[in-house]
Amino acid sequence: MFNKVLVANRGEIAVRIIRACRELGIETVAVYSEADRQALHVRYADEAYLLGPAPSRESYLRADKIIDIARKSGADAVHPGYGFLAERDDFAAACADAGIAFIGPKPSSIAAMGDKAEARATVIKAGVPVVPGTEDVGNMTNDDLLGIAPSIGFPLLIKATAGGGGKGMREVRSLEEMPTLLQSARREAESAFGDGNVYLEKLVEGARHIEFQIMADTHGNVIHLGERECSLQRRHQKLVEEALSPALNDDLRRRMGEVAVKSAQAVDYVNAGTIEFLLDKDENFYFLEMNTRLQVEHPITEMVTGIDIVKEQIRVARGRVLSYKQADVQFNGHAIECRINAEDPYNNFMPSTGHITHSLLPTGPGVRVDTGVYPGFEITPFYDPMIAKLIVWGETRAQAILRMRRALEEYRIVGVRTNIPFHQVLMDSHRFMGGQYDTRFVEERFSMEDAEEYREKYDEVAAILATLVAHRETERSAQIVNRNERDASNWKWVGRWERMHR
Repeated sequence: MFNKVLVANRGEIAVRIIRACRELGIETVAVYSEADRQALHVRYADEAYLLGPAPSRESYLRADKIIDIARKSGADAVHPGYGFLAERDDFAAACADAGIAFIGPKPSSIAAMGDKAEARATVIKAGVPVVPGTEDVGNMTNDDLLGIAPSIGFPLLIKATAGGGGKGMREVRSLEEMPTLLQSARREAESAFGDGNVYLEKLVEGARHIEFQIMADTHGNVIHLGERECSLQRRHQKLVEEALSPALNDDLRRRMGEVAVKSAQAVDYVNAGTIEFLLDKDENFYFLEMNTRLQVEHPITEMVTGIDIVKEQIRVARGRVLSYKQADVQFNGHAIECRINAEDPYNNFMPSTGHITHSLLPTGPGVRVDTGVYPGFEITPFYDPMIAKLIVWGETRAQAILRMRRALEEYRIVGVRTNIPFHQVLMDSHRFMGGQYDTRFVEERFSMEDAEEYREKYDEVAAILATLVAHRETERSAQIVNRNERDASNWKWVGRWERMHR
């Protein structure tokens, strides 16, 4: 039984974990950087400790400081959330050495699946289909990769072995451009993950990105909680996710789920994880990678299964048996998640920073908002620009789309620019409504020029409001308040009169 959990993260995921712990009766410890001193997760936790300056390398990536704080606070478990130290096997091992439970997979599983090249080799041995690419495990030189590339065929992807999220990834169309792209991919991977090693993978054009949620306990039980459609991406960063995928039928879902479970079993996996696949136009699917952590988009799986994944993570880390068997997992309705980011969709999605002066969250049936910000909170350039995750559920996909439209219309954020207009236009896209999209849809077949009617509409509303405010201020400034004939208020005069007549 855990008495106190340290949440080694920030933002909405830290708030999400703290809420799950509170419902389980577990005390929580927050850590924060100087930029996050007033953050919501700091306010929600039972205790909070300063890590250091704003840059991640001096705060949220300092495993030694986090473990020291865990000892000082008496925390008996650490939940890493996603990002930062969540997929660092050395951090998981350091927690174990300090006698602190790590709410996540074993260090050996993180190491096996955290290195993407080694993960490919591991699942190949287990008979799992993979995208054609480099099969060697270990650091490969640029000359090695340049020699192998023609046999794989172009176009291909250069990918960082140590991480994901589009960091250290480059698309290569010819051998001539490859040396320059290798250098830039290695630099970005080194900066993001501290490891510049990369590998090659065939680019499957027209593919969909499908991932399966995995849960496994220490007693050998492994189940999947269905799939999530994650094809709507920009620069390899997910923007919108759906559960379940409109591209899968029951038979394909069963076959992909079985392969996902087999992939997890290949590394003796424990706790929550995600197996990612590419699905081509002919319904052939290939193992892409495994994320050995909780995913950003886990809420949509919770909405369609009714399973609280974070609570289940904590129970499994305590050594308990999974609460569900595969036959118990039932899918109900459809869920969609939109990532609300502080960026300007009309200006090439440039990041937007500043203070949030006003925030009005959408509510109502089937609407959930996971956020870590509030009015007065400052969006800084130090971290991910995600402000919130807007999640809706509907009995059908069509109802979920209509509900998301309504929720986006209700959502109000003032002080920074957001990508809400992008999501509004996307929800009105005929291809999206028909479920006819792939991983290149947003970049190649979608344009914010279609959003001009939204922009003109809100520009007009803003102009009217500005005019009303200016008029009100003018009226107030024109009012002259005369001094009272007496030197005091009527109440004081009554008081004086009473004292005189006692």
